[in-house]
Formats: sequence, C-alpha cells, structure tokens
Amino acid sequence: MSIFKRGRIYWYKFMWNGRMVRESTRQPNQNTARQMEATHRASLAKGEMGIREKKIPPTLADFISQRFSPWAETSTSQKTWLDYYRPGIRTIQSYKPIADLHLNEITSEKAADFAAWRRLAGLQVSSVNSSLQVLRRIMRLAAQWGEIQVAPLIKMLPEERHREHVVKFEEEARYLAAAPDPLGSVAAILVDTGMRPDECYRLRWESVTWTNGRNGTILVTHGKTTAARRVLPLTVRARNILQSRWEVAGMPREGWVWSSPSRSGHFEKSTLKKQHKKTLRLSQVRPFVLYSLRHTFLTRLGESGCDAWTLARIAGHSSVAMSARYVHPSEDAVLAALDRLTGHNFGHSVNAGEKGLTRVPLLSASND
Repeated sequence: MSIFKRGRIYWYKFMWNGRMVRESTRQPNQNTARQMEATHRASLAKGEMGIREKKIPPTLADFISQRFSPWAETSTSQKTWLDYYRPGIRTIQSYKPIADLHLNEITSEKAADFAAWRRLAGLQVSSVNSSLQVLRRIMRLAAQWGEIQVAPLIKMLPEERHREHVVKFEEEARYLAAAPDPLGSVAAILVDTGMRPDECYRLRWESVTWTNGRNGTILVTHGKTTAARRVLPLTVRARNILQSRWEVAGMPREGWVWSSPSRSGHFEKSTLKKQHKKTLRLSQVRPFVLYSLRHTFLTRLGESGCDAWTLARIAGHSSVAMSARYVHPSEDAVLAALDRLTGHNFGHSVNAGEKGLTRVPLLSASND
C-alpha cells in the first residue's frame, strides 16, 4: 500500500526507475492524498517532474549555532536563556559524538548515550535531565521547522530528586533565628507568601500596596508563565518586614525591594548562597534550598483545607493538576462532601416508590 499515515497527515511512497519516492501530502484526507500520489506518478511519467533529491539536514552543532541559539536568545527571557538554554547548548556541543551528527542521524539511542556520558561525569540526574530537555526542544523545533520529518523520542532519566522537602515549624524557627539580614527577611516572606525565589527578588515597591486586604498585598508581575501574574495578601509578619525595609529605604515610590549591585539591580540566585549555607550550618536544620520554602507554604496551604483551584491561583500554577499534589482531602472532608450531596441527587424524590424505584441509603452501618 503506497498511502500511509503519520499522525494526522498522509504520506505516499512508491518506486520509480529503481528509486524510492516518499512525500508528505500535508493532508489529513485519504482521498486527497491518493489524488496527489496519482498526480505525482503522472508527472513523472510525462517527464514534467524529476525525482526530488533528499535534503541533507545540517549537523546538530550547525543547527544550534545558525537557528536554535538565535531563536532561544531572542524568543525567551534573559533568565531562561542564561540559566537554562545556554548551559544546555554548551553541554550538547561539547559532546562531539552527538554534536557532529546530522539531525536525521540522532536517535533515542544516541540521546541515551549522551545521558550516560553526563552521568559518568558524576552529575546528578536533575542536571542530566536538564540537558536532555534542551536536546529534546532542539529536535522538536527541527521537526517543526522542516529540517527533519519526525523528532526522536528523548526520555528523561528516572529517580530525579525534586525539591519537595517540607521545612517543619521548629526548623523554620531555628533557621530564621540564625539567619542574618537580608536572608532572614527573604526566607520569611517566601514561607509566608509561597512566591518563587526569583519572583521575590524581582519585587518592586510600586507592586506593594499597604491598604488592600487586611495587611496589604503584593502584585507578582514576573514568573514562569502568564499565570504567575497574581495578587498575594500579606501576612502580619511579611507586612512588618516589608514596611520596615521601606521606611529604612526612605519610603520610595518605586524601585527594587531587594536592590543589589548586580547587573540586574536586584538579588539573583547566587546573592544569598553563602548566607544560606552558613545559616544551615549554624541552625543545624536539615539542608534545603530556598525554593523548598515555597513548597513548604503550598503544602501547609493544602493541609489547611484549601481546594486545588484556589491553591493554583495563589501559587501561580498554569494547571490545576500541578496544585492537586498539594491537596489531600481527609476522610472527614470526603464524608462531609458526600453528606452535602445527599438529598440533592440521591433519594430525594417523593414519588420514587410510585416509579418502581427503591430508595437506597448513601451510607450504611450494616454489612448485611
């Protein structure tokens, strides 16, 4: 059969003068695809169309330097480019067995060899997966831009350690008591608002309002996705910290809350690294990264009975599925929900007996 399907699109292939002709019709309709195949055959027979030579894709290194790097640098944020794409690109280009291959020669097996090479260098699974994600993105764009027909399947390594450490209340108190300023202030705000560290570092005074809500609010304007833009209420502790810093700074109307002599003008990921490491040693709490304070806040919020939709709004998640892992309804909450449903959808019809229906209680204490 000369017509076959890839995804939603039909292709055709046939032999002509000892050579294989394989073309995409770019059509989801089978009849249209057959007509296009017939037209191609007829054109070849009349000599109106020669055998199309296959385009040789560029090497991975050339594709990265000529197309992918310019796209990543201009189409993504500076932080994404500097912290994610650029390190991944450098790692991929340094592995010649894959960088020197043509795009159509890169397979799942070659990607697995690349991952094994990274693991032999002593890197953590999360670091290896970060490079694999960049490689996967490169190959998918190569397919999308027509350099290759289909992107290879690139699998992530299992057993990646996620930042799911929850800081206990007692550990939080010891850590904050040992933390110098400004680390203590940043940590307290992270655990009270659930902001991502980078969102906190980018906070500006014009985004802080003292009169809204009970204790004021902050507007998060930057984040990983569009859902990251949100308004968060301040706790009493968070308000006191920000207000004290605002007064010391001369009550400015605008500017960075966490100003720094860095290139960006505000704190960066490495700004508090030494202070955090020293504070962990002094407080003798289980080591964690500052991002764990966000996870701690969201876990506590879920345990308080917050539903997944509200939690997603507060966290700035782009999907409720991301928030669902923090929400674990107790048995009492499940029973209460079913009790509220009783009388609305179960056994509420007065004429149930007249219609030959048997009224069955929702919950029964008997095993008979």
